[in-house]
Amino acid sequence: MTMKLQRIGEMAFHVKTPSGHDVYLDSGENVGGKDSAARPMEYVLIALTGCTSMDVVSILRKMKVTDYEYYMEVESDQKDEHPKVFTRINLKYNFIGKNLPKDKIEKAVELSQDKYCSVSAMLRKSVELTHEINYVEK
Repeated sequence: MTMKLQRIGEMAFHVKTPSGHDVYLDSGENVGGKDSAARPMEYVLIALTGCTSMDVVSILRKMKVTDYEYYMEVESDQKDEHPKVFTRINLKYNFIGKNLPKDKIEKAVELSQDKYCSVSAMLRKSVELTHEINYVEK
């Protein structure tokens, strides 16, 4: 993969991704930015939740599980000093529906975390990465 990042403001940047999409980054005003876009570390969490969610939804579709609502939440901690790397990330997979097939959902999440999600695999090498599954019966 190759891509180009271009500075477009004081601390603002534009990236054209290899798939042709536009991504913007900025910093907060306290470090010279205009707060016009997400921060790089936020994109790390976006990549993680997007990667594992796409896995889980795809696996569940193959298991013929389609009647549910889904969202994720993330709790994370970072070091106080530079580099302010993540030290802990907890993923919360939330499923809402009637008669949710918990065994299939758990299998899909485990497959994502243990086999398919490349972002999880990279982060797990340096971060305490945990997850939980929450169910809400409708």
